[in-house]
Amino acid sequence: MKLILQTPRLLLREMNHGDLDFMAEMLGDGDVMQYYPKTEDRAGAAANIQRQMDRYAQWGYGPWLVMNKETSQPIGRVGLIHQVVGGVSEVEVGYMIHRPFWRQGFAFEAAAACRDYAFSTFNRERVISLVRLENLPSQAVARKMGMQPEKETIHWNLRHIVFAMERPM
Repeated sequence: MKLILQTPRLLLREMNHGDLDFMAEMLGDGDVMQYYPKTEDRAGAAANIQRQMDRYAQWGYGPWLVMNKETSQPIGRVGLIHQVVGGVSEVEVGYMIHRPFWRQGFAFEAAAACRDYAFSTFNRERVISLVRLENLPSQAVARKMGMQPEKETIHWNLRHIVFAMERPM
């Protein structure tokens, strides 16, 4: 269990198959998944965890499990994701917080830490977030991180806004 980041209230670590109960619950929640193509059953959640583990091996990063620092309770999945948008290789800051933990600032806190990690540890010149047009809460998180809408793109056969920001000087 590799710890990646700490914030004042959160721990972000690599996911593993021991996280299946939480991930199945979160990815099976229709409210959490309303801007994704579909909810996931337990097998889909297990495959999702394996995809993240494969990303760690290939890229050195991926979406990480977010845990409450005081209780070690998992609350979401936030991290860096290699994406190709319009033929260009990008690093996305992706964030998903489970419904019981919404509206407490966790998405911004974890996403901002991941943004900074992309700039400092991976020396990225820019980061993006892909956000569905209808997903106003996630757009607000992207803007709060300092990202601006750049263009629209099709991702998973759905329209998304590409929010982007350059590394601060």
